[in-house]
Amino acid sequence: MRSFISFLLTALIGMHSISIAAQDLPKVDQDRLEKSILDLGKIGVDEMGTQRVAFSQADLDGRDFAIQLMKEAGLEVHIDLAGNIIGSLPGSNPELAPISFGSHIDTVPNGGNYDGCVGSMAAIEVVRVMKENGIQPRHPMELIIFSNEEGGVMGSRAISGKLPPSAFEVVNSTGFNMADGIDRLGGDHTKIDQVIRNKGEVAAFVELHIEQGGLLEQAGLQIGIVEGIVGLNWWDVTFTGFANHAGTTPMDQRQDALLAAAQFIQMVNQVAVDRDGRQVATVGRIKALPGAPNVIPGKVVLSLEIRDLAGEVIREVYSTIEKGAAEISKDSGVAIQFEELSTTGIPALTDPMIQKQIEASTNELGLSFQYMPSGAGHDAQDMALITPTGMIFVPSKGGISHSPKEFTTAEDMANGANVLLRTLLKLDKAMD
Repeated sequence: MRSFISFLLTALIGMHSISIAAQDLPKVDQDRLEKSILDLGKIGVDEMGTQRVAFSQADLDGRDFAIQLMKEAGLEVHIDLAGNIIGSLPGSNPELAPISFGSHIDTVPNGGNYDGCVGSMAAIEVVRVMKENGIQPRHPMELIIFSNEEGGVMGSRAISGKLPPSAFEVVNSTGFNMADGIDRLGGDHTKIDQVIRNKGEVAAFVELHIEQGGLLEQAGLQIGIVEGIVGLNWWDVTFTGFANHAGTTPMDQRQDALLAAAQFIQMVNQVAVDRDGRQVATVGRIKALPGAPNVIPGKVVLSLEIRDLAGEVIREVYSTIEKGAAEISKDSGVAIQFEELSTTGIPALTDPMIQKQIEASTNELGLSFQYMPSGAGHDAQDMALITPTGMIFVPSKGGISHSPKEFTTAEDMANGANVLLRTLLKLDKAMD
């Protein structure tokens, strides 16, 4: 008798879930989502912005806040060996691979409250709505808050098996290197290989994120369906000339490393502008030595970053820049050397089926949308190496990000969260 009653209860719960999915699904609580964002934003803030840099005390405090919210939402929470926060929700068929979703909460120095945080807090809100409305998916659901996204998408690279041992030596603004940082977050860098997931271990991954650009706002649209995430490659470029007295060395006898670097910067910009396409090339950091006003700079080290949706375009742009650098070196007598750094160099196209599920969800909600690329890197980029992946964008006010002035309205955040909820449930039905 007891087993028969259990059978009936299980059947009724299943019927309830099906009927909710087939009719009008519940929506997220916009005010509750905004409160989560604002409460998280109080952690690590000062007069310059949000200082929740990975491995900092503010990062640890923010992670504790997120873990508490995840537990209150009904998730089983643990920290994996790469420092990722994993929240698990059982499915009715535990033999199915989990559907994963989430983002990050660490920030750049002097950052804002929305980059990454919208996707993370919205993911928690989606779980709340599912639990409150008795919606049990077939697949297990897995909410991931990735570690150290801003410092090189550390957590997602570890999961995809693309975090090399050389990355452990990278030190961020907190003074911790990545190895010590992983351990500080509750992981264990010596066992990082145990985090790696093979293809098939995750059924799908979906990330909600602010656009970090102004295209949606300019077009007056509410949702962006991401077609792909650009690859990005970084180099340190070193210019070696000859430091000499600025007052006694004639202009035609100088080997000015800074002058050659200035010519290089102009050339990089021109290469990107002259080529058709959406590729970008940037010099964002420069250091001149010895750094005295009365000494001709003998050495300069600057950064070079190239981004595009196609890896071959990145390589072609770099090749053109390298040839231009050789000409500058020949004319100036300054040696120029490139050192490629460990980065997320592989562009990632999102899954067409997931794109269509996002589009269907957006249409059901009566929201406007467009397909678009992502010019910024995301954790979804590495997850795409191991599982079908999708991304949902919501507008960024003024196209501002990585700044205390970044802002996304509560309505736009809720729109994105509602699209995420519907997309996850559609994938739960569609995927085996």
